[in-house]
Amino acid sequence: MAEMLDARGFAGAQMPQGGAGGMAGGAAAIGVVTEIAGSSSQVVLDRQLIEHLRADPDPAIAGAGQVGSQVKMRVGTTWLVANIRSLRLSNDAHGDIVAAIDFLGEGDEERLTRKLYKFRRGVTRYPTPGCEVFPVSTGDLKQIYSTDDRSNVEIGTVYPSRDIRAALYIDAMLGKHFALLGSTGTGKSTSAALILHKICDAAPQGHIVMIDPHGEYAAAFKNNGAIYDVGNLAMPYWLMNFEEHCEVFLTADGSERQIDADILSKCLLMARGKNRLSADVKLTVDSPIPYLLSDLTNLIQLEMGKMDRAGDSAPYLRLKTKIEEIKADPRYSFMFSGMLVADTMQQFLSRMFRLPASGKPISIIDVSGVPSEITSVVVAVLSRMVFDFAIWSRGETPRPILLVCEEAHRYVPNERNADGSSVGKILSRIAKEGRKYGVSLGLITQRPSDLAEGVLSQLGTIIAMRLNNDRDQAYVRAAMPEGARGFLDSIPALRNRECIICGEGVSTPIRVLFDDLEEHRRPASADPSFTDLWRQTGGEEGTIERTIRRWRSQRH
Repeated sequence: MAEMLDARGFAGAQMPQGGAGGMAGGAAAIGVVTEIAGSSSQVVLDRQLIEHLRADPDPAIAGAGQVGSQVKMRVGTTWLVANIRSLRLSNDAHGDIVAAIDFLGEGDEERLTRKLYKFRRGVTRYPTPGCEVFPVSTGDLKQIYSTDDRSNVEIGTVYPSRDIRAALYIDAMLGKHFALLGSTGTGKSTSAALILHKICDAAPQGHIVMIDPHGEYAAAFKNNGAIYDVGNLAMPYWLMNFEEHCEVFLTADGSERQIDADILSKCLLMARGKNRLSADVKLTVDSPIPYLLSDLTNLIQLEMGKMDRAGDSAPYLRLKTKIEEIKADPRYSFMFSGMLVADTMQQFLSRMFRLPASGKPISIIDVSGVPSEITSVVVAVLSRMVFDFAIWSRGETPRPILLVCEEAHRYVPNERNADGSSVGKILSRIAKEGRKYGVSLGLITQRPSDLAEGVLSQLGTIIAMRLNNDRDQAYVRAAMPEGARGFLDSIPALRNRECIICGEGVSTPIRVLFDDLEEHRRPASADPSFTDLWRQTGGEEGTIERTIRRWRSQRH
């Protein structure tokens, strides 16, 4: 080196112009390693050198030394890359910066240029204290974030660069499930639509089912998806298993609920047994065999007639009344209509799972018009159908299915909010076992802390946008791998459309600015402009009249 290192381990005021240790790809050393401790270690950075780099035309080098930026160090012929997790001012007279770092991976050193190439996750050798630390350049970032030959989709640019593309490995991401997290207003819905559009474009014969609780996504996928709502869903009630029947038909609590359940079980089995399809199967109360609701109520009436005392008829009356009430309610006709008694299971699964896809690989299931009392049952049936189809189709040509659930905390709630519903059980089971059967789960939520304990840790890829709530941040931090902790500290400071991605879907933790999505491919989730809309007037009477008409008819 042109000048000996001083007592702190830094070069003096004259920066070295090459040589064995001083320069790396054009940038001089900015610090030294002071402590090594497995995945997390410590370096000391020269504050003056970092300030000097702020004017560098390379944005990656200009951002050196910031939380979330990367540094590299040489060990033999290998470059180690680490992420800066935290910074603090040292207590010495020089006012240097002490940084905690997490190692991300390593790459080979090109002999002539000494540049980094062939980056891979994981570290096989560690540096020793005193090893020089260099800023990572845009050229290095291109190597770190370059995609290999695995199938991938590009979704944005790597921070802080303007031209390095960020990609998701589709097979790795879907194979081990994923979550998209972010507070309301961070661009979560648009980002979800962007990712799904990219997957649809890459796999036009795919099979994606999306549960849309607010009717946002129909506008985004009208050209490349099939849209279903209460008007055309036509989901047969007899597809429900016994647990789901209980959620809809039972109104009693405590010991009375068990009595009602026993009656329903007996009568439901007999009702299913009336169908000729039951002759060739081992019939249970869970078998998806069509039956008539009128047969079920008649059987309940017959069983009630066998009672010796009038007082024993209360549970039968409760059941019969509830079933007839649902049957007569037009809000439930999408599921409990008398038109849905035929064996349409094959057509229903074909429509929902896009088999064949015919260039429209995604089904948007808009459940916003479903009565709130049975929304979770509808989602449970759809989710269970996905899982059961995967189980019973083993031995056939594999047809992997992606199930995406928006507002996931409503359906897989934690213990504080748990209501014991079947939808939470089936989604938790898919999270644990789905990949064995070719079922992928994508959960989208703004309240990760309200998700069931352990579900987030089952998801292989986490895409975290800005989270404003401390509890949500802590919950995500606990689910992230150790090496991504430095990225997590920037979650509260992310801009709209920015995210941190870590896990199986990326080669290394990454901060990404999502691409813009064309207007016609965006979900209908934009916030209204109060100042603009409150300046407009006229036509209020017609608006109220039409709204009341839809309100009363319960039709959009």
